Amino acid sequence: MSYEIGNKILNLEFTERVGRTEYCAHTALVRHITGYDPLSPDPEESYKAWKLFYEWAEYDFLWFSHDGPVDWGAVGRVTDMGHAVYMEGGIDFRDKVYCPFRTPEEVLSFDAVKEYGSFDIDERAAFFQKVYEDGQKAYPNLVFPGGYYKTLISGCIQAFGWEMFLLAVGTDPDRFGDYVLQGFFELSLANIKAWAKTSIKAFICHDDMVWTEGAFIHPNWYRKYVFPRYKKLWEPLKEKGIKVLFCSDGNFTEFIDDFVEAGAEGFIFEPLTSLEYIVERYGKTHIIVGNADCRVLTFGGKEDIEKEVKRCIDTAKHCPGFIMAVGNHIPPNIPLDNALYYFEFVRKYGKR
Repeated sequence: MSYEIGNKILNLEFTERVGRTEYCAHTALVRHITGYDPLSPDPEESYKAWKLFYEWAEYDFLWFSHDGPVDWGAVGRVTDMGHAVYMEGGIDFRDKVYCPFRTPEEVLSFDAVKEYGSFDIDERAAFFQKVYEDGQKAYPNLVFPGGYYKTLISGCIQAFGWEMFLLAVGTDPDRFGDYVLQGFFELSLANIKAWAKTSIKAFICHDDMVWTEGAFIHPNWYRKYVFPRYKKLWEPLKEKGIKVLFCSDGNFTEFIDDFVEAGAEGFIFEPLTSLEYIVERYGKTHIIVGNADCRVLTFGGKEDIEKEVKRCIDTAKHCPGFIMAVGNHIPPNIPLDNALYYFEFVRKYGKR
């Protein structure tokens, strides 16, 4: 665990081992390693559990995002899409699915700024600076980034839900792209301008803009309406020398070159997106975070897990910006021994 290693990797400097992070929801693993309960109602015990786990797992960088002090659902219409709680003891909320939009026309007339409200950028920057300072102080031995979650497509998903989102785009893709997406762009840009006024070294731009098989709207639509806006969104960060890391679920291999052209300096991705393609094209110039497959850890044996770790590290350890991680999370259903094997093999093969 090293802030120095994390910072060097963000600046594409070679380190003695590959970088480390994870997106871990395996609370039984954390309890096993630390002796503390990460789900404890006592915030001190929960904090101690995660801090010790990060140290044990040798995190150099932490995945983090924050969209501001006010949730959209507190001020305007959002859709409850029935997400389950993705943790030990999680429950399913599918009986509460609710969408306040009844027709595509309601969506096509939607103004996100009018619905959720604007704000003073300097005040929001002060809020984000406090968030960053508190996070970096809590975890001084790793790089604590800034980040925004509900960017363009994810903002639409939260507001409308998948069904109404896709119906509206399919009804009038140009009107949606010109008008509806513009409101989400303006909200994202205001928050990103605020983050750019802080002391962060890196910024995670999260946007679940594809599915497991790739684009769910014609790629030309993304290239007309999404990527030019990404370029504008990231300009305030790049002007300050803040590293921009794009993060999405699914398979966005077909768009890697588009992201680079828009200004992304790194990628955080699941196993569906091609590690090999990114390494071949941008291994010397970009930050690469991923991309072991949690399905191998869940259903494979020790040899399978070793092979999966070697696949990732052998492919990318010669890249100065490589950070090893399970690309699709470490969920609580992974057998404890398998999770421990994974970390054992990362340590074994992660030296450069």
